[in-house]
Amino acid sequence: MGVSTAVCVLLLNAVFISTLAEKHSLFYIYSALNKDVFLPGIYQFTALGLLDGREIDYYNSKEQKKIPKQSWMMEKMQEDYWEKGTQSRKSKEQWFKVNVDILMKRMNHNNQDLHVLQWRHGCEIDESNGVVKFLRGISEYGYDGSDFLYFDNSHRVWVASVPAAEPTKRKWDGVSIQNQYTQGYLEKECVDWLTKFMEYGKETLRKHYPDVHVFTKKSVHDPKRLTLTCLTTGFYPKDVDLSLRKFSISIPDHLITSSGIRPNDDGTYQLRKSVEISGDDPGDYDCYVSHSYLKKPVMKKGGKYNCDW
Repeated sequence: MGVSTAVCVLLLNAVFISTLAEKHSLFYIYSALNKDVFLPGIYQFTALGLLDGREIDYYNSKEQKKIPKQSWMMEKMQEDYWEKGTQSRKSKEQWFKVNVDILMKRMNHNNQDLHVLQWRHGCEIDESNGVVKFLRGISEYGYDGSDFLYFDNSHRVWVASVPAAEPTKRKWDGVSIQNQYTQGYLEKECVDWLTKFMEYGKETLRKHYPDVHVFTKKSVHDPKRLTLTCLTTGFYPKDVDLSLRKFSISIPDHLITSSGIRPNDDGTYQLRKSVEISGDDPGDYDCYVSHSYLKKPVMKKGGKYNCDW
């Protein structure tokens, strides 16, 4: 690799690091079955709120009460918030029950089989440099695990993902004031709640810096090769960039095995990536991690064979 190429790579890394967004999200997910399956923990209707992927409230058709799932939600939100929330969830439970039946009839499905209608709606923001910027709003429905209908926030219309959703699209688009309300909720009200919840839970949701570890072990596929693994864990917010590199050049994604970002039990997150390498010199490789709360990236070199990880 020439000097000019190396400089370009370093400059591109620097630009990416400086613009790494601090994203946050608030989503509500509703799930309704056409009948009760009488299994522990599975209810005919459930609703939950997720702040940055953490559950903050919950409702099911058995208890029929909206409850807090974070201690700060219980402390900060007044009793009437939970009372109004419970009534809202009960109304949605009845709405879903009616509409599951409508969709089953429309699609010629019978009640002997299990069917599910789901709705996810909410918003995402970028709070880099302390300035809140709306990124996107989502309101989407799925039926039996497939896309059904979603709201196009830019054009303020519903989009049918399948022909069976067309009657619903035409009906909802015919009520323009309702579409205006949906857009307003996604772009304004949802963002207001998101920033309010972030403020209320700031102690619990405070920043956590990523802890970075590098391991090597013999490949299970080829005893002459090594598997190099980089683990970054304990970070929050969940947006992170992790690269496995050789001579400071990122290894292409198609050669990498990734766990994807996963939650830890304490509300932080982890990400693991692995690559198979020659067993000659793992020190030629490094793990390079960028996170919105790091002043500069963390870089850890690959070490010698370690059989204890």
